[in-house]
Parts: sequence; C-alpha cells; structure tokens
Amino acid sequence: MQFLLRWLATAIAVTVAIWLVPGIDIIGGTSSWGAIIIFGLILSLINIAIKPILQIISIPITVITLGIFYLIVNTFMLYIAAWVANGLLNVGFVIATFGSAFVASIVISIVAAIVNAITGVNKNKKDTNLYNGRGSNYNNYRR
Repeated sequence: MQFLLRWLATAIAVTVAIWLVPGIDIIGGTSSWGAIIIFGLILSLINIAIKPILQIISIPITVITLGIFYLIVNTFMLYIAAWVANGLLNVGFVIATFGSAFVASIVISIVAAIVNAITGVNKNKKDTNLYNGRGSNYNNYRR
C-alpha cells in the first residue's frame, strides 16, 4: 500500500513539475495522463532501486558540498527515468536542458514530500503503534 501511495505522490509531483517548469513536457496529447502515471511508476522504481546506491557512492562529494550534490543525484535520477521511459516504453517525456531538469527535480522532491506527508506514507510503524497504545512503553505501563 505504501508503494502505491508513493507512486501516486510521484505522479502528482511530476504533473506539477510539467505544469511549472519550462523545458519539461510530455508528448502524447490524449494519452498524457497515462504517460505521467507510467513515468511516475518508472521514477518511483528507479528511486527505490538505484538512488540509494548512488547516494552511498556520492557521500564524500555530498559532504564536501554540504548536501547540494544530493540535488544533482535527483536530477540524474530524472534523466535515467526519462531515458527508460522514452527508450523502452515510448512515453515521450522530454527534458530540454539540464537547468530545467534541475529545477524539475527540486519541484518533484518538494511536492512529493508534501504529498507523502499528507498521506502519511513516511510514518514509522513504531509511531503508529504509539498512537494505537502499543508503543515501546506500552508493556511498562501495563504491569
């Protein structure tokens, strides 16, 4: 269920980025919503599979740049997702310049974080158990 909510958040974030950022576009006319949903799925899967590996590899340069390089990693993930979407599935996601991809990755990150916070995807199981009365201190008070 969490993956479906993250997929929805990513699709909404991609839609906002397409709407706000010049140079990011979906080619497809009537099938553009389907293309956005497919691209959201591809971006979600790439963020799950490849992004953690690249974050670990890029830790030294991320520390040196005080975290700014993390935005470059997000931009690179957007380029990989566009390459997969256009090459394998012919979705038609167009990135005009690196600058537009950079701004789009910032927009996608912010909007996805907001949507994930609204849907409650980032809550830990421990946090929800505390709300249910079954947290880590529950057994201490039960005695």
